[in-house]
Amino acid sequence: MTVARVGTLVRPGALAAVLGALLGPAAGVPAAHAAAGPFQLSEPGKLSRWAFVERTTVARAEPRRSARAVARLATLTPERTQNLVVPLERVERRGRLWLRVRLPVLPNGTTGWVPREHVGTYHEVRTHLIVDTSKRTARLVRAGRTVFRARVGVGRRRWPTPHGEFFIRNRLRGFQDATYGPLAFGTNARSAVLTDWPGGGFIGLHGTNQPRLIPGRVSHGCIRMRNTDILRLDRKMPIGTPLTVR
Repeated sequence: MTVARVGTLVRPGALAAVLGALLGPAAGVPAAHAAAGPFQLSEPGKLSRWAFVERTTVARAEPRRSARAVARLATLTPERTQNLVVPLERVERRGRLWLRVRLPVLPNGTTGWVPREHVGTYHEVRTHLIVDTSKRTARLVRAGRTVFRARVGVGRRRWPTPHGEFFIRNRLRGFQDATYGPLAFGTNARSAVLTDWPGGGFIGLHGTNQPRLIPGRVSHGCIRMRNTDILRLDRKMPIGTPLTVR
């Protein structure tokens, strides 16, 4: 499957990287909390932050260099877009700032600590996508108001769509296979049963060439939308948006 990368931001410039390393917290975080912790950085439904991974790093079980490694974070995703993380909180340990981030690994819901200087400038989002697999619905909330709603297809019982807290990691289009429709959003969620799939079995939101099957249990775990709906969502939902699947 060949895809084209669109909708991602360019890597922050050298000046931004230097300022980020010197100042620690980026724009949007109160200066009074610069050396304090833990400090909450993201809360779905209110204000969330995301940042590009600026250098390959190791996420650890605790905010210290000697802690057990949980996962390795690369600068690129399996689809060759810039990798990003959603920091949940920040803490300072021995003069170094650490971020607890959501990880694209199994089991879903795993988090780990990475050095603040290994990720770029914070970007803020106030959107929150909520998918209900029993009702087969998706809705996008912004500032407490629903701004998008659609019926969806979800995973079959033997290939269930995983439940939990995730985020929108990238935006992809240019598929040669009409199965995915005109557009897809990648997430950090992974299938717990299709782990041998290319890229590791990541869950996506995408269009379809079989709209008559929606709503229903129709996929290998991905969330399918009618093509008109995925294009409507594209106009309202930025990357980095928190995703709740229940």
